[in-house]
Amino acid sequence: MPQVDTHCPYCALQCGMRLDGVRVTPRDFPVNAGGLCQKGWTAGALLTSPRRLTTPMIRVDGALEPVSWDFALDFVARKLAELKAQHGPDAVAVFGGGGLTNEKAYLLGKFARVALGTSQIDYNGRFCMSSAAAAGIKAFGADRGMPFPVTDLKNADVVLLAGANPAETMPPFVQHLRGADLIVVDPRRTPTAESAGLHLAPAPGTDLALALGILHAVVEGGHLDRSYVDARTNEFGEAWRIAATWWPERAERVTGVPAADMRLAAAKLANARNAYLLTARGTEQHATGTANVGGWINLALSLGLPGREGSGYGCLTGQGNGQGGREHGQKADQLPGYRKLDDPAAREYVAGVWGVDPDSLPGPGRSATELLDALGTDEGPKALMVFGSNVVVSAPRSGRVQDRLSALDFLVVADFVLSETAALADVVLPVTQWAEEDGTLTNLEGRVLLRRKAIDPPVGVRSDLDVLNGLALRLGKAGFPADPETVFEELRIASKGGVADYSGVSYDRLRDGEALHWPVPADDHPGTPRMFLDAFAHPDGRARFVPVEYSGPAELPDEEFPLQATTGRVLQHYQSGAQTRLIKELDDVVPEAFVEVHPDTAKRAGLEEGDPARIRSRRGETVAKVRFVQSLKPDLVFLPFHFPGEQRANLFTNPALDPVSRMPEFKVCAVSLSTMDGAA
Repeated sequence: MPQVDTHCPYCALQCGMRLDGVRVTPRDFPVNAGGLCQKGWTAGALLTSPRRLTTPMIRVDGALEPVSWDFALDFVARKLAELKAQHGPDAVAVFGGGGLTNEKAYLLGKFARVALGTSQIDYNGRFCMSSAAAAGIKAFGADRGMPFPVTDLKNADVVLLAGANPAETMPPFVQHLRGADLIVVDPRRTPTAESAGLHLAPAPGTDLALALGILHAVVEGGHLDRSYVDARTNEFGEAWRIAATWWPERAERVTGVPAADMRLAAAKLANARNAYLLTARGTEQHATGTANVGGWINLALSLGLPGREGSGYGCLTGQGNGQGGREHGQKADQLPGYRKLDDPAAREYVAGVWGVDPDSLPGPGRSATELLDALGTDEGPKALMVFGSNVVVSAPRSGRVQDRLSALDFLVVADFVLSETAALADVVLPVTQWAEEDGTLTNLEGRVLLRRKAIDPPVGVRSDLDVLNGLALRLGKAGFPADPETVFEELRIASKGGVADYSGVSYDRLRDGEALHWPVPADDHPGTPRMFLDAFAHPDGRARFVPVEYSGPAELPDEEFPLQATTGRVLQHYQSGAQTRLIKELDDVVPEAFVEVHPDTAKRAGLEEGDPARIRSRRGETVAKVRFVQSLKPDLVFLPFHFPGEQRANLFTNPALDPVSRMPEFKVCAVSLSTMDGAA
């Protein structure tokens, strides 16, 4: 096949690349400007991995055996129909992923609600973007991770990054920050923090206290943009009532960040001509994640940043289609176009597109963590279908998730390798990879991109759309096309008039290279690269300050668990590692889990660098090799979450949920550190 311009299969930056067969070269695209990270450079190796699945498999006498596609799909459809007939439609659940294309996310939501009639559908973006999305909707009336193009950051004088480490998670992004004075909020001295002019290192779980302290410093220092606040926002008084009690010295006692540094951060942001405030997982993955992000948004609003060209607030979306994946219906409470499932007008409109009675659509279902926790219980689903997710590694309290999957009557997993989740399945369906099919994704700046087919898939492999089409037909439901462009044409109609309006986007416009940032409400509309310049998305056009109270981590250290643990990513691996652990160049660099520990802390536990250590919480324990990090706080340990088996960081993480977003508290929990025999 000829060279094909396409996009990277990993993070939401969606770097432009060119494929010649499976050989990757970078191309000049705005977000990466010709650069790629190690993962991008080696992405072609995924396509020829000897671990690829190429035939459906069904579990027989405890072992997975190859079968034909017709046999597999007939078997799955029959089992799903039997379980529905016996226990009702909610007996079958669906779990999607933030890496699925817009077409797949859309059709998966439609399949769940129309072909299965189940309310039990959610996706792994609940573990990633839900807190930022919830906070953005409260403040601005709409959630688009970055409501401005990435390239705008090149003109920034000051950028505050809260809980973001793009030097490792999306390296090509860093080039857009080189001209800015960086303020980095992170409990660890990450590679991103190393490049900062000011590093604020709060104790884990105290992000909101820090945001309140800086907001107090803004007002105390005379930096409040009163004209902006009066003209473009509501409810500052209520937010200030709380922040007024968080003078920097009080916030210092809670966070450990010097009050002088909070005042310096406030002054830097206020005195900048162009300033941006960006949040990411470090401040979002908490049981108070929505409030945390709300605190940072309040700070941005106090300085007049959002909705002003040259400045702004944004969230660094994580997964490849983390933005589009949460817009079109695979989320428990959602319909296409970012419509709400409990909105009668939205139900009526989408039901009309789908040709069904609005009353036939189920209501909102369980969120991801609650859905996984209910599997196989008396009141929970009896069957689960998984597309584009490896929950055995990525979900909180993953030991219990593994137990719940084992308790199911029926587990179906569509994947391209035998992931840790697929290895437990009753049926495994081999599906195409990123370069083997067309499809659209929406990157972190709300730009809709066409990822183009570059090679044919291996013989015996089908796309997720083919799978949904085949199952729907066997369940007696038409209207589930397998062609991506046909699905997208329907998505355009279903999203029309919604917050995330794609009705003016088309494959032809994308093939022509148009830069289309949603909303794009008409065929001749140029898109909306910068949202909120004229008005925010609330009915009155004004942003909202949301009062947010600090409560701290859901779990504090004690005598038995005296340390705090936080988790995250490393440069060489991505998410659960199911893809990157297959690539030798990446796996050779970081082949196994490690735990970063201050040398003094390790030695008190009887551990030397390179020793295997046991990290234990109230929920479980994991094993990792000790890595000394002199800059780490003595009461903190860090583990990457990319590894399987007994090295799973999510064996010990806290599944406590944010009351609004239902985001689990991945970023902080109380642990102990010991030698393998348990001796401290």
